[in-house]
Amino acid sequence: MPASCLCSSLLIPFAGAGGYGGGGYGGGAGGGFGGGDRMGALGAGLNKIDWTAGTLSHFEKNFYVEDKRVTARSDREVQEFRTAKQMSIQGQNIPKPVQSFDEAGFPDYIMSEIRKMGFTEPSAIQAQAWPVALQGRDIVAIAETGSGKTIGFALPAMVHINAQALLAPGDGPIALILAPTRELAVQIQQECARFGGSSRIRNCAVYGGVPKGPQIRDLQRGAEIVIATPGRLIDMLEAGKLNLRRVTYLVMDEADRMLDMGFEPQIRKILSQIRPDKQTCMFSATWPKEVQRLANDFLNNFIQVNIGSIELAANHNVKQVIEVCTDFEKRGRLIKHLDHISQENAKVLIFTGTKRVADDLTKYLRQDGWPALAIHGDKQQQERDWVLAEFKSGRSPIMVATAVASRGLGT
Repeated sequence: MPASCLCSSLLIPFAGAGGYGGGGYGGGAGGGFGGGDRMGALGAGLNKIDWTAGTLSHFEKNFYVEDKRVTARSDREVQEFRTAKQMSIQGQNIPKPVQSFDEAGFPDYIMSEIRKMGFTEPSAIQAQAWPVALQGRDIVAIAETGSGKTIGFALPAMVHINAQALLAPGDGPIALILAPTRELAVQIQQECARFGGSSRIRNCAVYGGVPKGPQIRDLQRGAEIVIATPGRLIDMLEAGKLNLRRVTYLVMDEADRMLDMGFEPQIRKILSQIRPDKQTCMFSATWPKEVQRLANDFLNNFIQVNIGSIELAANHNVKQVIEVCTDFEKRGRLIKHLDHISQENAKVLIFTGTKRVADDLTKYLRQDGWPALAIHGDKQQQERDWVLAEFKSGRSPIMVATAVASRGLGT
């Protein structure tokens, strides 16, 4: 198991009435489920922009110069590399993948951060996505969670932003990154801050469940990158606190998850506010028909990169053990596993079907002496951030969670 994945996890499907429960993800504008008519009405106040009525200003988006080592590789060598990485690819004029960080041609301010992180080589998705994105091409990237997709779209975004004209007062972002949950938005923001700090690229995360005031102030100060959940972003657009006229680099991260959460109408309203000749990067763990339809509607002449299966699959770096038992036996089995895992000083992540069961199970574990904390959509953002920090640091090595923590959280 790679060092970045040193986390033992126990997945037990504790049953609970009502599926995901009443509140759903994100609490209203910040999330997907649970908004009812509120979610359906989001974006009703946005006017559709007729982009053909005016002349769109020119912007640069092709910054890729193929390294001599990449050029020298034969088609056979390229195919062998793609086969070894379980990579399949579709599209026209597909660039060759890079096999090392310096072959990608990133500027020094990015390379210095990569060296600090201690990575030895790009992940499979990065190796092929970087040349495509740096060419300014639209891309659909399908790869399992934890495969380095965030860096796959974040680093080309930095190069793209630094090549554009500086923001003027009142300008919106140059890069917009859409994410399904608050936690994933915060994680993406951390990576953007790490790689954008040296070139003074400002970022702002916009998500529900927290007061709007601080987010509005960050937007008014100007941010080249905005990372947002769809609901809160539309709130800001409708309130006139943000515009997307300058967006030329768009990312839809965990696209399948956003559509699963019912965000498709909101995503389409957001995209209507962005110029049609933008560069679009769509990253997803699976390739269902809904995601295919969205890609065909909004991406231009895109290249599709698949790493492994296009179906949602278990991570092969994690040992999977399945036990079938009755509801009566579940808690006893859980304690048995915790007794065993606690001897290894490992972290334990337990998923439940509902928020009520998450709270009940956490209370049961704490009463039995286990240091467990819960995270779900009804928790305030400050508490959710605190629980994640406690879990990641190991101070509370047991976290009980609903599907709000199912993807994109580095532990």
